Amino acid sequence: METVDLARLQFALTAGAHFLFVALTLGLATLVAVLQTRATLTRSPIHLRMTRFWGQLYIINYAMGIVTGLVMEFQFGMSWSGLTHFAGNVFGAALAIETLVAFFIESTFLGLWIFGWDRLNRWAHLALIWVVTLTAYASAFWILIANGFLQNPVGHEVVNGVLQLNDFGALTANPASLVAFGHVLSGAMVVGGFFMAGVSAYHLRRRTREQEFFRKSLRIGLALALPATLVAGVFGGLGFATMQPTKAAAWSGSAQELAQVQADMVARFGPGDYLPPVELVRTSGVVMMLLFVVMLVFSAVSFLLMLFRPAVRGLRIWHWLLTAMIPVPFVTMLAGWVFREVGRQPWVVYGLLTTQDAMSHVTPLEMRVSLIAFCAVFGLLTVVNYWLLARHARHGPDAVALGSRPAETPAPALTF
Repeated sequence: METVDLARLQFALTAGAHFLFVALTLGLATLVAVLQTRATLTRSPIHLRMTRFWGQLYIINYAMGIVTGLVMEFQFGMSWSGLTHFAGNVFGAALAIETLVAFFIESTFLGLWIFGWDRLNRWAHLALIWVVTLTAYASAFWILIANGFLQNPVGHEVVNGVLQLNDFGALTANPASLVAFGHVLSGAMVVGGFFMAGVSAYHLRRRTREQEFFRKSLRIGLALALPATLVAGVFGGLGFATMQPTKAAAWSGSAQELAQVQADMVARFGPGDYLPPVELVRTSGVVMMLLFVVMLVFSAVSFLLMLFRPAVRGLRIWHWLLTAMIPVPFVTMLAGWVFREVGRQPWVVYGLLTTQDAMSHVTPLEMRVSLIAFCAVFGLLTVVNYWLLARHARHGPDAVALGSRPAETPAPALTF
């Protein structure tokens, strides 16, 4: 069990770190696509500059997120070979589609978008960022299809002791996946909206000369954050209807419900402890819901304040609070992720494969070394990412390299 706990901790830390990159990537991609659409339709110079500034921050976060995502894939073979052997034919299908159809297309078109400034027709260039955004959504969709299968296994049959996919439609229509997709996507919009508003408020508070630039950015960020928070709340409420009985009992905290669920699981699967860590499930759920209320109230008040130009330009305490709110959506999403994943324990594939049976045959020493190495790499990547984001965000739009034309150097004079 020590090895299992170490492997779970490793995957929790690496997946949680990667989740932070994904949330900001989805939110910023949407905002950049909207800004470029406005710039293309109206030929507005300020919206074009906004596209480049926020687009550069998006690219930094995306590039660092790729590394963390690729490293996570190795863990399935290194630490969880039991899962890939038993459920890889079903679980792996969604991951393969995500990699081949979504991720490859997204990264290819993002490269064209980055290097296509002033080289492609403006409408073709606009189409590129929308392809990038939509394939980012598709990538998140297929990841959540795979995760939803772990939460609520559907569309499969057991053949010779392993799972085989027999209903692709049921796999893609899994309520545990679709509700989670809506919840994660809207949550990512909250992250992107608060990030844009917070960075803009930082510059407005410091009275930088780009006041009009960041006034517009702040209003766009808040215009996204409020409705996205409401939508995230709706999908979060729907998610409670898809919870497993053990997670629902842990969330309620009722001793009677917990005893009843444990008895039902023992009758169904034999002797064992089938209850998730009750305190961790309840704590993460409470943190998620409390921070949701904070974000909802704050975004509603901020939405009203942004309608008044003097407040946008001069209410410095509001600017400070907006900047301080940047990490709150990240913490909320992490708390929700812990609530969703820990509540499924002790199952990896609910009702079919336990976490202990999903483990690879590795020693505690090997697991400790792997945990230290992965945490060191991910910790470094996370620190570097947010240092780069803060650095480029602080420098403002004048320091943006994305889409800038290289300085022309005069041709060398010919001498005879």
